[in-house]
Amino acid sequence: MDLLNNKSILILSVKFFNYENLIKEELTQMGAYVDIYDERPSNSFLSKVVIRLKKDLYRTSIKRYYEKLMEKLQFKSYDYFLLIKGEAIPSFFIDFLRENNENIKMIYYTYDSFKNNKNGLNNLHLFDSSYTFDRKDAISYGINFRPLFFAGDYASLYRERDDLKYTVAFIGTAHSDRYSISERVRQWCESNGKNMFAFYFSPSELLFYINRLIKKSFRGFRIRHISFHSLSHLEIKEIYRRSVAILDINHPDQDGLTMRTFETLGAGRKLITTNPNIKKYPFYNTQNVMIIDREQVDFDPAFFETEFLNFEPQLYAAMSLRGWLEEVFDLRKSNYWEKVLKD
Repeated sequence: MDLLNNKSILILSVKFFNYENLIKEELTQMGAYVDIYDERPSNSFLSKVVIRLKKDLYRTSIKRYYEKLMEKLQFKSYDYFLLIKGEAIPSFFIDFLRENNENIKMIYYTYDSFKNNKNGLNNLHLFDSSYTFDRKDAISYGINFRPLFFAGDYASLYRERDDLKYTVAFIGTAHSDRYSISERVRQWCESNGKNMFAFYFSPSELLFYINRLIKKSFRGFRIRHISFHSLSHLEIKEIYRRSVAILDINHPDQDGLTMRTFETLGAGRKLITTNPNIKKYPFYNTQNVMIIDREQVDFDPAFFETEFLNFEPQLYAAMSLRGWLEEVFDLRKSNYWEKVLKD
């Protein structure tokens, strides 16, 4: 499919574990010319907190950042603009793009719930098409529903299921009740002769220690278990390669499926998840996916003994990054996700 061949695309995105660059690479492989910029003026811990909770306090810095970006882009022409998440972007920048690119198509996508990112709601009316990974938000706000995806490097593991070291692996940012749930999984593994790999990441030491003081779920968090440096994409991929199953602990306030869900299934690995909404999705089957209760962690050991059930090719393609891009850029329609909304 070459419908993006020679098209010019501007992407503004928050940084999310290098996926913004993987999106750029995939679009480039599809023949497009892509420019990408950070959606936030700064990625310091303080600026992220202020932008999310009280954006007006950061108004001057945001204005200055986007005015400089407008100077840089004033003589460029784009066919598409893709905004991912949209925490900081001011409406005057979107107006600028529209005025300077008469036929530009504006696309918005969020992988966070609007409950967690209320700033994302402010500019929805300025876009030609808007998408969310969250089923409830799609229904509540009348926008398109499109789940996340897995990148191509996970697909390379799909049929590689030898040399397994871990029965269960967990890799994730420390938030909510993730640690307590993961530790209960670890205890089950130890009691049943299974190996578990666990990696907890915090983007800020300050945030971690504040959480230990004020949040009950963090008080039992052993400091030796936390890292303030995230794993690289290649390191995560290697853990997946050596694992039978991946543990996914969704945020309690999110209805949508995490990126971890798609990475896991895209890599041909079994999924253990706390999100019961996965039952609504076309790729759900009990041979590949086990749902656990956040409050009462328990497993059927037989889950780890059966083979991973491969997906039919069309569904697998729809779950991929290429499939995601084809739908978000309105190059191909899929009926898989509409059924999720109706259930």
